[in-house]
Amino acid sequence: MTEQLQEQLDDLFEFLRFPSISTASEHAKDVRACGEWLVKKLTSMELAVELHETPKHPIVVARNVHQEGRKTVLIYGHYDVQPVDPVELWDSPPFEPEIRDGRIWGRGSTDNKGQMMAHVLGVQQMLEEKGELPVNLIFLFEGEEEVGSPSLVPFLEKHKADLACDIIAVSDTGMVARGVPTMGYGLRGIACCEVTVRGPSGDLHSGLYGGAVANPATAVARLVASLHDGDGKIAIDGFYDDVKPLENWEREMWAQVPGVAAKDILETTGSPEIFGEPGYTSAERLWARPTAEVNGIGSGYQGEGSKTVLPAEAMAKFSFRLVPDQEPKDIAKKVEAHLMKHTPAGVTLEVEVGHDGKPYYVDPNSAFGKAGQAALEIAFGKKPVLIREGGSIPIIKDMQDILGADSLLLGLALPDCQIHAPNENYYIENFEGGIKMSQVLLEELAKV
Repeated sequence: MTEQLQEQLDDLFEFLRFPSISTASEHAKDVRACGEWLVKKLTSMELAVELHETPKHPIVVARNVHQEGRKTVLIYGHYDVQPVDPVELWDSPPFEPEIRDGRIWGRGSTDNKGQMMAHVLGVQQMLEEKGELPVNLIFLFEGEEEVGSPSLVPFLEKHKADLACDIIAVSDTGMVARGVPTMGYGLRGIACCEVTVRGPSGDLHSGLYGGAVANPATAVARLVASLHDGDGKIAIDGFYDDVKPLENWEREMWAQVPGVAAKDILETTGSPEIFGEPGYTSAERLWARPTAEVNGIGSGYQGEGSKTVLPAEAMAKFSFRLVPDQEPKDIAKKVEAHLMKHTPAGVTLEVEVGHDGKPYYVDPNSAFGKAGQAALEIAFGKKPVLIREGGSIPIIKDMQDILGADSLLLGLALPDCQIHAPNENYYIENFEGGIKMSQVLLEELAKV
């Protein structure tokens, strides 16, 4: 390991040690401390840095001296992380990062601190070696992405002029397989909701009242089952009405992409069998088709042994991944109508709409898209594959709408990186490649 790489890893490890869990109020001070650490780091690079207060967690903005006639590139990332539960499943403490088997293990190592820091350190290296950058640069780093970025849209609208740019670069996505550089040109949107089903005013004896009083747990199970037909197609009226059809060139291209065949999905997930909407490959289901998922379900007695109870209420949490040209609020209305229609007799239903985000789509072969592809190829020594991402980053569409700029999704995560789960990890080779890619990217974008 070179001395330079060791110093870069030291920076990343210091960044990773902050338990910047944005969803947990007890970690608010840690999120702030992490943002303040970023301010010091970026200031040490002789960038002009601002820490902006928000109703929740700070936003950090940094920029070089802008020169007229140059392209302006905004690089976005987030420094908040997911909770670590269940902590007992971690092989090493989540906020004490360590290296094993060529990977960095720790919460945030991939999502998003490791990928984000590759850009920061790439810029630092370029400034140290060349004295300046070939573009006008803006770093925009937030601390609320993992809770839906509630402060960022108002911030973008307020600072629209200051954040004006030609293109946005984001590394918060993934590679399809190890050694296969990947550029995303689409993201699925999302619509979430939670349902509560209520029956009797309190838990009842299942022998004394079972069969005469509706069971909310049974009702929730029926509602969950109603979302799909037996083949896995979503059974909500009008759900597919606005889905943008797959293009033939996409289907042909994705058929050649490694790492997303049925056998690969089974190997990565440990699932016993592939399942999904008929008529589509695994890649097409992941990247270009909408989904309806139950994320959590609960009711009644959960302890050891039996307790013959008829529960008073039950709940379920749902998320719906959306594709162009579906609208989250339209889908939310259709979901609520479906749930109301299928609510069994004897119970009442309450639907609470959660956070949402629009899907994103852009031409991958635009001049900026070609520059992004070139940067990946030079950094990783192989032509990149082009995909639409299955996940959601709602702020990408918001930035497109507010700032009028498209985003290059330059993923550095691998399928087995365990984001949002115990034992999150990040390959050192991707960290190194990302540092190089960030530098090449600025050079390629300067030519557009």
